[in-house]
Amino acid sequence: MFFTYLRRELRRRRKAALVVASGLALGIALVIVVSSVSSGMGRAQDKVLQSLYGLGTDMTVTKAATPTASNSQRPRFQFDARNNGDDSTQSSDRVIVQGFTTLASSTVSKVAGQKGVSSAVGGLSLNVVKVDGQFTRGQFRQNQNSGNGQGGRGAGGGTGQPQGEVRGGGANFDINQYTVYGTDVTKSALGPLTSSKITSGRTFKATETDARVVVADSAYAKEKKYKVGSTVTVKSVKFKVIGIATADSGDAAANLYIPLQQAQTLAGEQNKITTVYVKATDSQQIDSVKSTIQKNVSGTTVTTSTDLAKTVSGSLSTASSLATNVGKWLSIAVLVAAFLVAGLLTSSAVSRRVREFGTLKALGWRSGRVTRQVVGEAMVNGLLGGALGIGLGLAGAYAVTSVSPTLQAQLGGGGGTGGFGGAGGGFDGPGRRAAKTLEVALTAPVSVTTIVLAVALAVAGGLIAGAFGGWRASRLRPADALRRVE
Repeated sequence: MFFTYLRRELRRRRKAALVVASGLALGIALVIVVSSVSSGMGRAQDKVLQSLYGLGTDMTVTKAATPTASNSQRPRFQFDARNNGDDSTQSSDRVIVQGFTTLASSTVSKVAGQKGVSSAVGGLSLNVVKVDGQFTRGQFRQNQNSGNGQGGRGAGGGTGQPQGEVRGGGANFDINQYTVYGTDVTKSALGPLTSSKITSGRTFKATETDARVVVADSAYAKEKKYKVGSTVTVKSVKFKVIGIATADSGDAAANLYIPLQQAQTLAGEQNKITTVYVKATDSQQIDSVKSTIQKNVSGTTVTTSTDLAKTVSGSLSTASSLATNVGKWLSIAVLVAAFLVAGLLTSSAVSRRVREFGTLKALGWRSGRVTRQVVGEAMVNGLLGGALGIGLGLAGAYAVTSVSPTLQAQLGGGGGTGGFGGAGGGFDGPGRRAAKTLEVALTAPVSVTTIVLAVALAVAGGLIAGAFGGWRASRLRPADALRRVE
């Protein structure tokens, strides 16, 4: 009887049911789209952070203080005075610890011994500046009137020396700057190299702790025309390219990766590192582990992915803020409006059915039965609105994913620079230039949780509308209802 009457009433009032369902559908669709876009923002930001951090890394530990570089730390290039003809070719490399701050290698074991730390590995980030060029000797040319004795006031005039000038000559030098990261080859599952995929050759072996081998970033290898088997010279030391790595997202952490011991030797920093990469045993306890490390390992700064996220700016940050703040409140406002409209329309429909409900009560229907009938109709309208809303929301999310608008993420704000100074191994990670801009494609993935939320909102909308209408229906008295004309 309940379902028969429900079906007949919904058929008879199709337009009213469609209006209520459409209002709920718009609100639910907006919630789905905003939730999906927010999730896409999160994924885009994760890609950016992975290119900074490395996969599997929960936090980094660096030296707390970053002093200003002194004159002795600035790059200086000394060239020999040679007399081997008109031209003299010169070349000099300067290897600089990024940020000029280091930690003792023993810091890695201290960090690894803290409660909540699953594993820790150290690395040394270096900037290499190579100056390569040629001096060209100028040519002395004598003036044509230098022999007539009238050039006494010129250069050498009155001294019996020839008069003239030096023409040509000079210097032509090229400056090549790149980054090198010394990695602990015995712990390859942690560190910045894990954010890249080996696309040619191989990665390091655990036995190559002091081998002269190098893994090159694919972009840098293409620029310098390196391939597996090529030779790379850093500060007169020749390294063999054993692999080419391509960054999964964003830019690679460094141009070249070499064993940690080799990096320490090149920089003259034995048993020194710039960064400790840390993996926590429980990703939900990262803040607690951060506090523990800062408390027990003095002179260090601990940076988590949450801290890094705060340094990401650009259109990605702006869009994320809009989706999180404006989108959230807009969704709430539309939902509240949709629920109120559904409730008012249902209540208004009850007012127009006064005679109908009065007749039913006169025939023996109790107020509870009438209320259940009204709530049942409202619930069906809510579920219909939920189905329409899910369909519209999925279509909107698909449209965003199909268009894939490109957002820019700017990385910087006090982190490592690619120049001669700046803090290295901190917020910007090893080998990364300040104010680096990355482009990330936006997607709008729809999760099962979002669908469940949409269904819950549809049920809630039906209950709210039914509550309005049921309350009005329960207050009707048969005698008063029968005196009114519909």
